Order: sequence, then structure tokens, then C-alpha cells
Amino acid sequence: MSTYERYTRAPETLDWQVPASGSARFSWEYDEGRDQLLALYQKGKDKQWDGAKRIDWELEVDPYDALGTPDEALSIYGSRYWAKMNARDRAEFRRHASSWQFSQFLHGEQGAMVCAARIVESAPDLDAKFYSATQTMDEARHAEIYARFLHEKMEMLYPVNDSLQELLGDTLRDSRWDMPYLGMQVLIEGLALAAFGIIRDLTDKPLPKQILAYVMQDEARHVAFGRMALRDYYKELTDAELREREEFVIEGCHLMRHRLNGVEVLENFGVPRAEGQEMSERSEYLQLFRRMLFSRIVPCVKDIGLWGERLQKAYVDMGVFELGDANLDLLMAQDEEIAEQLDRERFAAEERARVAEVTQAIAEGAEAAGSS
Repeated sequence: MSTYERYTRAPETLDWQVPASGSARFSWEYDEGRDQLLALYQKGKDKQWDGAKRIDWELEVDPYDALGTPDEALSIYGSRYWAKMNARDRAEFRRHASSWQFSQFLHGEQGAMVCAARIVESAPDLDAKFYSATQTMDEARHAEIYARFLHEKMEMLYPVNDSLQELLGDTLRDSRWDMPYLGMQVLIEGLALAAFGIIRDLTDKPLPKQILAYVMQDEARHVAFGRMALRDYYKELTDAELREREEFVIEGCHLMRHRLNGVEVLENFGVPRAEGQEMSERSEYLQLFRRMLFSRIVPCVKDIGLWGERLQKAYVDMGVFELGDANLDLLMAQDEEIAEQLDRERFAAEERARVAEVTQAIAEGAEAAGSS
């Protein structure tokens, strides 16, 4: 069955074209580069992995309870629509909610792949091009994994959210070479990283936990790359140029905060869009979730030097200003350690299974020898 047939609402076209702008840049300087970026490039090469092998796709997933999400976390919970639902309807809503969430992850990862390829093309320095090439492969792997999860385990996809598509378009249409960094590495990747982390830490379902942990291990490098590249470049910009980028950040954050709320799912269950928006705003869980979505963005924005008065006020109004003091390096180190711990646990379990098989074979051989 094709993706088109699995969409809850088929998009008008399966092809979206964003006109390219800006220049493709070549660098003939091959001898020098920034040590930190070259070290990150080496790490990007060393940490490549195969999603078909590292992830245990044999693990079962109940599409009607894919993440173990409690009822209270659903925006429709407690409403008159929820009261009318039977157990089957509620299970179907959970399936739609999880499919919507992972569909946006999938679309975002494809956007990240395209943006990373654009950075290879437009970045002026060869060390940045080198690293972006490894990231392009990372993002392709992530899109492959999320697509497989949605096709094989959920058997349902949602189209790209309008606001996510708008932000992707704004990022790709801008001719300034640093904007794919800012729009993708800082905003979209930062948002995704926080969302992945929240679900990874809350779910007790092994397959989505594996997927999220391993993807986050890669994303930790991507955010580090954006910080390094933009921090250096933004030191050279005028106040006016910095304010332009801060306006882009403010607009992007508002888009993600107010419109990435899964109203499309509510509409599929008979809730009018305006009422669905109100439900989303009232949900205490979603309010906390939206706030935590900025736990990676705000400190990164501050770190790269975009911290003007208007941007600070916007973050105060959103209730996320204090997140600017978070320790990004510590968060990224924790993301990497969680993925490595999952690997250790899986390898230990496989070793125990092999030992048990050998022990059983020896016992059966001894028994057969004794009986003869």
C-alpha cells in the first residue's frame, strides 16, 4: 500500500517545490578549518549507523497505544466529545494522535535533509560543508526510520502541518546562507529534539523509545554544529542584521508554539477547528509540553548571540525566558549517553540469549550421549 493510501487526508499533490535562491559557493582552501567543526565532522563519520540493523524492528507495536499516552495528556480528554466516545473510539483517537505526531517528525526530518544539503551548497567554508554532508545522511536515515515506523507499525500518516510547511518554506526561500542554519538547526531541530526527549523519557514502549533515543544521539551533533557556525558568523553582523534574524526567530517560535497542536486530529473526530484550538490552549498537559518544547531553542538562541530586547520580551511573554540559562552541553551529553545505554542493554540481552542457547545445546548433547 502506498503512502498516498495511508494518509488520513491525502495532500493535493505529493510533490512540493520551493524555488531555490542564493548562491552555490565553492572553496578552494583545503588545508585549514576550525578544529571544533572538523572534530564534529570526524564524529559525524564515526557515528554513522544503519537504521535497518541497529533498531529492533521485530518489536511489536500496538497502534492504538503506541506510546502509552495517558488519557489526561490528550487534548480532547474531559470534553463533551470525549464523554461520547466508547473504548474503541478512544483507542482510535490515540492512534491518530500518535500518527500525527510521528508524521510531523517525518516531514521535519525530510526538511532537515533538504536544508542540510542546501548548507553543503551555500556555506562559504569547507569545514561546514564537510559536516553538513554527514548531517544530510543522518537526516535521510531519520526520515527512513520514521517512514518505516508509520508505514509498518501505525499504518497511518498525516500530511505536513501548514505551519511547519510555512516555516520550512521561509527557511529554504531565503537567499542568505545562514538562514537554513537558523531555521532548521536552531528552530525546527531544536523543537524536534525537545519533543523527542519528552516522549523518549515518558514512553514505556521499547520500539519508539529506541527510535527516539538513537535519532536524538545524531541530533545532539546537529545542534552543536549550528551553534558553532552561527556563533562565529553573528559576531560579524551589524545590529540591524541581527535584528532581522531575531524577527525571524520570533515569528518561527510563534508559529511552532500556537499552531503545532494537532488540531487536524481533533477535526477528524468532529471537533470544529476553532473549538479544537481552544481545547489545545486549555489543556494543562499541552501547555507544559509546549513550554518544554523550547528547552533546547531558547538557550541555543542566546548562545549564538541573538538576545536583543525584543526577542527577550517575546520569550518572557511565552513564559520560556528562564530556559535561556539551561546547560545545552549537559543536555546533549545526556542524549548521547541514553542511546549508548540502550545499546549496552540490548547487547547484554543478546549475549545472555546466546549463552542460554549454547548451554541448552551442551545439555542436550550430553543427554543424547548418555542415552546412547
